[in-house]
Amino acid sequence: MRGNFTVVTPNFNMGSYLEETIQSVLLNLKPGDEYFIVDGGSTDESLEVIRRYEDKITGWVSENDHGYADAISKGLAKATSEYLCWINCGDLLLAGALELARDKLNSLNAEMIFGDDLYFDDKGVVVRTTNGHADNLANLMLYGGWTPLQDACFWKRTLYERIGGIDSTLKYAADYDLFLRMSLHGKCQYVSAIFSAFRQHEGQTSIKHVKGYKRERMLCRYREINIHSDSTWKKLVLNTYYWWKVRWRVRMQGANRRMSHLAGHQAKTVPCQISR
Repeated sequence: MRGNFTVVTPNFNMGSYLEETIQSVLLNLKPGDEYFIVDGGSTDESLEVIRRYEDKITGWVSENDHGYADAISKGLAKATSEYLCWINCGDLLLAGALELARDKLNSLNAEMIFGDDLYFDDKGVVVRTTNGHADNLANLMLYGGWTPLQDACFWKRTLYERIGGIDSTLKYAADYDLFLRMSLHGKCQYVSAIFSAFRQHEGQTSIKHVKGYKRERMLCRYREINIHSDSTWKKLVLNTYYWWKVRWRVRMQGANRRMSHLAGHQAKTVPCQISR
């Protein structure tokens, strides 16, 4: 029997995008699923938007927090479902995404799955498909510093609890740290499907705080490298190999024409689908 999902959306003063995100999640929910919105004390129209949907969501809160990781931690702490994910305000779950994620988590006997997503602009128009493939997620993350597409990741609550959950003290790279620890301690499997859509907009943590993100990611990487690799030569070889591999991926991503027929469509109208 396929399990239920808990979805969390963190938000802070992103009211202009919040409604589309909520609608995309509600479209995916089945009886027994949970949806929590954790607002960081917004002063824009966010609370008005949330209240319009409060009879359709499991719960919400608006209070000061210590950043997006703290908000996600609060939301996932309320979860009672077997499967978990979060979708940031502004991003979208494509129609049918959770149903496919349930199927794959069950049929693959995986503890975490990760896939592809759409990249769309501030007007909602798809720019490209982003390839989230990785044969060895742990090595690509640990030695290459690569991160799976957060909005296209889904995992079991048992794995999340086993590794200690998201580190709410991290300000910028909490997603990298969480998925790194999952990849090192759980069975993770790539699924060739477009699950979600990532919106480009001003103020994104990954854009606004690039230096902070890189610094935290480096600290998380070397913490785990020192735990999992006791050979200096092994570290040097693997770091060099995966450093080049990640940069080759980035270089080739611009030439990736897979699913290029989706470019120009409104992201919210594109359903979840197999990507190759």
